[in-house]
Amino acid sequence: MSPITAAQAETGNTPINVKQLSIGWMMTFLFTVSFVGLFSIVPLRKVMILRYKLTYPSGTATAYLINSFHTPKGARLAKKQVWVLFKSFVGSFLWACFQWFFSAADGCGFSSFPTFGLAAYKQRFYFDFSATYVGVGMICPYMVNVSLLIGAILSWGVLWPVIESKKGDWYSAKLPASSLHGIQGYRVFLAIAMMLGDGLFHVVYMVIVTLKSFMQQKSQKELIDESTEIGNYDEKKRMEYFLKDQIPNTVAIAGYVVLAGISIVVIPQIFHQLKWYQVLVAYAIAPILAFCNAYGCGLTDWSLASNYGKIAILVFSSWVGLDQGGVLAGLASCGVMMSIVSTASDLMQDFKTGYLTLSSARSMFFSQVFGTAIGCVMSPLVFWVFFKAYSVGDPEGSYPAPYALMYRGIALLGVEGFSSLPKNCLKLVIIFFFASVFMNLVTEVMKKYETKYRIYRFIPSPMCMAIPFYLGAYFAIDMCIGSLILFIWQRKNKKSAKDFGPAVASGLICGDSLWGIPAAVFALAGVQAPICMKFLSASANNKVDALLAG
Repeated sequence: MSPITAAQAETGNTPINVKQLSIGWMMTFLFTVSFVGLFSIVPLRKVMILRYKLTYPSGTATAYLINSFHTPKGARLAKKQVWVLFKSFVGSFLWACFQWFFSAADGCGFSSFPTFGLAAYKQRFYFDFSATYVGVGMICPYMVNVSLLIGAILSWGVLWPVIESKKGDWYSAKLPASSLHGIQGYRVFLAIAMMLGDGLFHVVYMVIVTLKSFMQQKSQKELIDESTEIGNYDEKKRMEYFLKDQIPNTVAIAGYVVLAGISIVVIPQIFHQLKWYQVLVAYAIAPILAFCNAYGCGLTDWSLASNYGKIAILVFSSWVGLDQGGVLAGLASCGVMMSIVSTASDLMQDFKTGYLTLSSARSMFFSQVFGTAIGCVMSPLVFWVFFKAYSVGDPEGSYPAPYALMYRGIALLGVEGFSSLPKNCLKLVIIFFFASVFMNLVTEVMKKYETKYRIYRFIPSPMCMAIPFYLGAYFAIDMCIGSLILFIWQRKNKKSAKDFGPAVASGLICGDSLWGIPAAVFALAGVQAPICMKFLSASANNKVDALLAG
């Protein structure tokens, strides 16, 4: 939105498509939109946690960390688990610290290690030594990680090389790789198509099952899932606590309606380019996208809010039009949609943590409300410090904010129309959307009718397959390595893997994540890593040596 970023784009740098940043309107905007997502997902908490039994790896890791310190029985085992978690945590933290010393610039360090060769590295097939993703892979089900790897091979190993061979025919050869008019357009929109196909299928499926249950006048437990098996004492207690302290659905729905009504009035006052009925449409479709995101996050620990934000940019920018401020309208609607969708998945992570720690669902909800309120104040303040101290958005500065230009580019694409997408992109989007729906349909049919061999267990998840489409294979490889570690551990000692596997995974995730705090402090203080470890081909290395030799 800022003039610095707007000046870098090809078109749309007009007063009606630019907004001067101010801490006042930023705080007002956040307070207006940030709480709505919390109410949008509350009615679906039982479906997500109890019916679909989604993993929510970060929520599970947090719960395991808490339970390690507050377990009512098995004190001896808990002590060992805490010690294992601590060792894993310290090792992960020190490893992240060690890696920092070799990452003086972009493309440097272990995170850019060409594990399988430079050719594979260019196609984003490499192991980036991320303890976080290895830990997440140890928590996620095997088929989730395999689905990620299949998606990476399908996209970066097959689709993108084939499409790139059409450069000059399907899209202009002069476009940079980051342009949505080029190869990046295929990556982003095919991924979005599969995610929406998967998410919308589960929305429709959940609605059908719920309506059927209501029509048959089932009890509350049957409404959740009549086939739920409560195998042990812990599961019985978890379900009891989870269902005991409820947030009435009527309260959640009423809260969403009231907050949406406030937003419909306030947002057009901040962004005059957006009309009240356009904001109303955004809030009408937001709960569906919130479900899609919460479902995907439960599978892979990835919040896909940015993808749904991109959809909002395209839809609303094209709706408003360039001359009426469509660029700014698209970016503002993206903020609305991403806020709703991301807070919904965050709350479901908290519900998963509460379920595993026997915590009150109502307390988790109000804690999230309180934390969101603090974030509405602190986030703009922190950003304002950066914005005033540095030239944020300047491509030559310390903080170029590349995603700012990318999102503005999507808005420009929206005002120019979908016809500006690369050749055959729309056809591929439709194919991948229905392929995603078909895969889910086959899975559900086989679950019901093919129970002997349970082949449905080996059908990959379209949601998981889509994520590597634009990110690459590196994190999928990390997660598969985590699965491989756990698999070998279980083959050697199943009981030890069951008792200590989650502790090791939690320690890897927490230690690596905690290093982000001192790393951010170093960045603010201008402290740079002393070494750049970069890998070159033999021919490139010879050229560098010759250049240095004079």
